Amino acid sequence: MPRRHSRSSSRAKTLRELIQDPHPLLKASFIMAGIALFIMGTGILWVALTPIPALNSFDSRKVAQSTKLYDRSGKTVLYDLNHDVKRNVVPLADISPYLQQATISIEDSEFYRHGGISFTGIARSIYKDIIQLSFAQGGSTITQQVVKNTILSGQKSITRKVQEWILAIKFEQRYTKDEILEFYFNVAPYGGTMYGAEVASRTFFGKSAKDVDLAEAAYLAAIPQLPTYYSPYGNNRADLDARKNQVLKRMKELKYITEEQYEQAKNEVVVFSRQQNNSILAPHFVFYIEQYLENKYGADVATQGLNVLTTIDADLQHQAETIVNQYALQNEKRFKASNAALVAIDPKTGQILSMVGSRDYFDKNIDGNYNIALAERQPGSSFKPFVYAAALQKGYTPLTTVFDLPTQFSTSCAPSDNFNGEAPCYSPGNYDGKFRGPMTFTTAIAQSINVPAVKAMYLAGLPNVLTLAKDMGITTLGKPSDYGLSLALGAAEVRLLDLVGAYGAFANDGKLNTPTGILRITDKTGKTLEEYKSEPKQAISAEVARGISSMLSNNEARQPEYPPVNPFTFPGYDVAAKTGTTNESRDVWTVGYSPTIAIGVWAGNNDNSPMAREIAGFIVAPMWHEVMEFALNKYPNEVFPEPPAIPDSAPAALRGIYTDGTSMHDILYWVNKNNPMGGGSSVGDPQYVYWEYPIGNWVAGGAQLAPTQQVGTSSPTIGIDGTNIGGQ
Repeated sequence: MPRRHSRSSSRAKTLRELIQDPHPLLKASFIMAGIALFIMGTGILWVALTPIPALNSFDSRKVAQSTKLYDRSGKTVLYDLNHDVKRNVVPLADISPYLQQATISIEDSEFYRHGGISFTGIARSIYKDIIQLSFAQGGSTITQQVVKNTILSGQKSITRKVQEWILAIKFEQRYTKDEILEFYFNVAPYGGTMYGAEVASRTFFGKSAKDVDLAEAAYLAAIPQLPTYYSPYGNNRADLDARKNQVLKRMKELKYITEEQYEQAKNEVVVFSRQQNNSILAPHFVFYIEQYLENKYGADVATQGLNVLTTIDADLQHQAETIVNQYALQNEKRFKASNAALVAIDPKTGQILSMVGSRDYFDKNIDGNYNIALAERQPGSSFKPFVYAAALQKGYTPLTTVFDLPTQFSTSCAPSDNFNGEAPCYSPGNYDGKFRGPMTFTTAIAQSINVPAVKAMYLAGLPNVLTLAKDMGITTLGKPSDYGLSLALGAAEVRLLDLVGAYGAFANDGKLNTPTGILRITDKTGKTLEEYKSEPKQAISAEVARGISSMLSNNEARQPEYPPVNPFTFPGYDVAAKTGTTNESRDVWTVGYSPTIAIGVWAGNNDNSPMAREIAGFIVAPMWHEVMEFALNKYPNEVFPEPPAIPDSAPAALRGIYTDGTSMHDILYWVNKNNPMGGGSSVGDPQYVYWEYPIGNWVAGGAQLAPTQQVGTSSPTIGIDGTNIGGQ
């Protein structure tokens, strides 16, 4: 009879085998355990040698040193993060039980069971601080947070974390849990200059902290982790709402509230009080920078005594705020556009010279505190320069000629369905319902004509356009399968800040400087913590950038859509510009640049409601023009480098010629789509018959065929009414 192995011997054998030839995961576990033992041994020695501040310093409290933000000159204080600190000390009895329970639930659910530190939190902290070298804030108990906010400096280091652990243990030995909780509610940061739950409650809800309901308490508990990011007056209200719901869920899990209370508080609509003006310059920019500082230096950054030299030009900022407010008020009456935003950047450095996130930061009626400069909105035709840049990069030229005629682009539909725009068909039109016949790329982009832009997208290749736009700093784009040819007309979402930065690369010979708002940060001792360093990236070739600048600055090509003197002309200055309008006029843009300044303006409504149907030139171009004019007079006057010449050997269709005198065809007939300078044809391309079909209708309708016709910088105004094409 075979011998049976005992379970214990099997386990022993298995263990021996694992030790001799361990599974990769188990092997990693052994390695991690060894590292942990080493860290613990080192930590014991470290703790023994680490100087610990006296606990009695808590009684006198540390003197907070204020962090200040300056303009680029260092002479103008934009904001004192700790100026006029608001703190109203109250006893624990005056803190709503809801708020106490909510805070314990989300911040420190073991508060009444630990002795100052949480070993689970320490393990997490060791991993983040030592293994990942992130020195993140997560894992701190309420006691540790009190110590951090009252005794220790804001420096992030392993030494400081060890001090925090030891002091938290000593703190628990001296004070009761209720006393520690009371300390917490009087020192916790709630954003800006607000410290303590009482001030936060009165600021946000107009009531004492003892009177807040469950939903309000959950909001208050949600904020201290990242007070600037989660501010109800900032851009991240959706994330604040999500964290509030997380607080409520945790309260339910810990049996502080019932399922019914959870659902009721989760669905309650909480109205926050209007934010007060607290002597702040460039508020949208200030809180953009403060959020960066908070993420990098901690939630207590306001009291760390940092001096932050920003990139803001105070004079330009003041002028921009005044002009944006003035035109936004006019546009609200004339075009039903209640808001506007602006960004100005130095293209040679990427430094943000001005940021206006709304017409009035403190206007609650328009959600003025929401920073539109950082919002994702559809760019309309202001996206077209990336399309044409990708085409130039592939070998096409500014004089490449295509036909602006009613065209069906979907091969799922018949070429004759050239007025059918319903899915799966796609046949775009123009803002005025008219078509213009043969047009160069230069004329098409200058007059913002749509069919040529879609053709340019097809010729360039959608993936190539996306790659180029991302390389130029557009951070919000997805993968190619997310889009169709309508991307050429701005069917994506971008941020104004990114868009202006990308246009700045066109101005800077294709070199992208990522937008930045900081020149230098020093600590309270004068030590430099970080400093601006120029790190340009060649996003596109200089030749392509110069080609786009020549196309966008060609005032002759804008006619007759614009008169010779228009908002995009500045006598004596080289300036390139592009407008954009989205469907139903929900967003309108003007973005432009000289060699030394890039400025972008947006107008619309925060709630995405449509405006009056007007082209962008009438809504935002005058606003953009005034700010640009001020900037041009302030910064050096330089000229755009000349674009590369088009070789005589280039195919005729790349030199503005659209017929050989005997026949008339679109671009696919004349060039190899994938190698336009190399000769050949694309008559076998799936789009070929779709682009040729409307030309046949156009010729049949009376278009004259003259020998070797050439389109110059401005296209003939054919003014074809779409309803009269195709034999109708």
